[in-house]
Amino acid sequence: MRSVLVLACAGLMLAGRAAAGDDGRAVKLSLEDDQSVYAPPGPPSPTEGVNAGGVNLDMLVSYMTDYVYRGVEQREAGAREDAANYQFDGKLQFDLRQLPHPFVGMFVNVQEGDPISDFQEMRPYFGAEWRIRPFIFEAGNISYLYPDRDELNTAEVYGKVTIDDAVILKADNPVLSPYVYGAYDYDLYNGWYLEGGITHDFVIEGTGIVLTASASVAYVMGLEQFAAGDGDQDGFQHYQFSLVGRYSLNNLLNIPRHYGRWSLNGYVSYTDGITDRLRADTQVWGGAAIQFTY
Repeated sequence: MRSVLVLACAGLMLAGRAAAGDDGRAVKLSLEDDQSVYAPPGPPSPTEGVNAGGVNLDMLVSYMTDYVYRGVEQREAGAREDAANYQFDGKLQFDLRQLPHPFVGMFVNVQEGDPISDFQEMRPYFGAEWRIRPFIFEAGNISYLYPDRDELNTAEVYGKVTIDDAVILKADNPVLSPYVYGAYDYDLYNGWYLEGGITHDFVIEGTGIVLTASASVAYVMGLEQFAAGDGDQDGFQHYQFSLVGRYSLNNLLNIPRHYGRWSLNGYVSYTDGITDRLRADTQVWGGAAIQFTY
C-alpha cells in the first residue's frame, strides 16, 4: 500500500512540473469556449443596476421664477412680472447600440395669470443622438406651438456637436464639454440661431450633490423675433451663465437605482444682451425641479 502512495505522489509531482514548464513558470491551460474558471454572474439585486433596456426616459417637472429662452423673457403683456412658470419636459430615447439613438419629447410652459392662455407654449421635438468619441452628434426638429396665438407658431431644424474632451485629455470625466449649436427656422422667420458654450460638473463626493456650471454666447442671423428698434437682425445677441445643483433623492430616501434615478434640482442663471441693436433681456432667474431618469 505504501508503494502505491509513493508512486501516486511521484506522478502528481511530475504532472505539476510538466504543467509549470522547465523554468518553473505557470503555463496557461486552454479551455473550451463554453467553459470558465468562474461561476456565471447572478441576476442583479434590487439595490444595484439601472435600466439596461432599449428605451430610456428623462422627465423634468419644474417651477421657475421666469421663462427665459435664448436670452429673451417669454412673457405676454398683462401677465404679472413675478408670475410663476410651471414647466414640464419629457424625453423618450431609444438605444440602438452603435446606431444613432432616436428620441421624441415634449416641453410645456404654463404661466400663471397669462391673459390669453395659461398654456403659454408647447414645444414637441424629435431627433437622434450619435456618440462617436470624442464627438456627440445630435440633430432634430422642434415645433413651437402657442395656444390661441397661432400667428406665432413656427418650426426649426437644428444640429449640435459636443466634444467629449475626457478622451482628448485622457481624464476620467469630461472637463469642459465644449459644444456648438445651430438652428434654422424654416417656417416663420427663415433665419439662423447659433450658440457655443462650455459645461463642467463639480461632484461633491459622499453627498449626492453635483453642481453643473455653464457659459454660452449666441449669434443670430435674419431672425425677426430678435430685431430691436432699428430692425437689425444679425449679430451677437446674448450671453448667459448658469449654475445647476442636483441632489440625489436615491441617497436621501434610499431608493434603489434599479427603480430609476431621482433628483432634486436647483437653478440660477444670469442672462444679458450684447448689443442694443438686438433684442435680449437682462435677467437673473432660477427655480427648482424634480427629475426622474430611467
